[in-house]
Amino acid sequence: MKTYASLYEQELLKEVIPFWEQYSPDTEYGGYFTCLDRQGKVYDTDKFMWLQARQAWMFATFYNQLESKETWKDMARRGIEFMEKHGRDEDGNWYFSLTKTGAPLVQPYNIFSDCFAAMAFGSFYKIDRQEAYAQIALDTFQNILKRRDNPKGRYNKLYPGTRNLQNFALPMILCNLSLELEHLLDKNQVDELTDGLADLILNQFYDKDTGLVYENITSEGALHDSFEGRLLNPGHAIESMWFLMDLGRRKNNQTLILRAEKIMLQQLAHGWDETYGGIFYFLDAQGHPPQQLEWDQKLWWVHLETLVALAKSYAATQNPASKAWFEKVHEYTWNHFRDPKGGEWFGYLNRQGQVYLPLKGGKWKGCFHVPRALLQIAKTLQS
Repeated sequence: MKTYASLYEQELLKEVIPFWEQYSPDTEYGGYFTCLDRQGKVYDTDKFMWLQARQAWMFATFYNQLESKETWKDMARRGIEFMEKHGRDEDGNWYFSLTKTGAPLVQPYNIFSDCFAAMAFGSFYKIDRQEAYAQIALDTFQNILKRRDNPKGRYNKLYPGTRNLQNFALPMILCNLSLELEHLLDKNQVDELTDGLADLILNQFYDKDTGLVYENITSEGALHDSFEGRLLNPGHAIESMWFLMDLGRRKNNQTLILRAEKIMLQQLAHGWDETYGGIFYFLDAQGHPPQQLEWDQKLWWVHLETLVALAKSYAATQNPASKAWFEKVHEYTWNHFRDPKGGEWFGYLNRQGQVYLPLKGGKWKGCFHVPRALLQIAKTLQS
């Protein structure tokens, strides 16, 4: 498996990082352009806060974990300064999107803008010890915790009280975010929060009878027979398991790692497309037609996060099943998502594995899943 480490590292350093360094910086107004076509040309100039934050975090992480290159620090600072100046409303909530000049476009309805902003400022504080950066990270994190029971707040369009479902995405992200901000948080708070999140994921969102992780459950922790209640997102479920593996390693808890590995392999086996290969985007737990019309598309982040989970599970357990699946998913991912002409990878394939959209970045895809996965896998398999 160590032979893969060099392959992933070289792809990161030679192809992916240079693409974002060359094409994404907005040298006039600050921040980054993320809507980039196959050649790196900007096709839309709107700036999405969660993607600005992800890219700032990513370059700060390169500086922290790969090499103390000033150009990487400067790239991270570009996003941090733009976000600090323009990114929040008067209550400290992070907007969803801005114009290229920093004028608000879409209200702060999406709490994931806040999650990744906290990550970005927390990571940048490690390389530039200005207390203002730490305070922004902490204030944002506390605001997330206050909003977690109703993340959209006044922008929630659901009628209250009829069908109260809790969604998997926020507990999943909070598990990772708590560890990302561990250098700023009280240890007891991190332990209490992550223990509760792990229990919620493993004992409520995961259903041992079906062996599946559900995307939505009732507020009481039960399954619900509805479109939302039957929804499966294999990529989310698998990604969350490597977050739990990281938590298990931090706590020296091999039992947690083994349990996360087992659940991860269950989701992968269930989500794999036996006809064309690759992992489905969405599924219905009971086999009904999913409401998402894009359910059978193959997405970059799903496959890359799966490779991270498989690399971490194999490194921790030496399970031959994880090795076999890693090799299988690696072959599909590199043959279909990687652009043979170089640069950042494609994001969207149809079910048959053909490129569906030739973009390299957009409203939902930025400088995050590809470089983070390449970095995580290279570091995991080098050790």
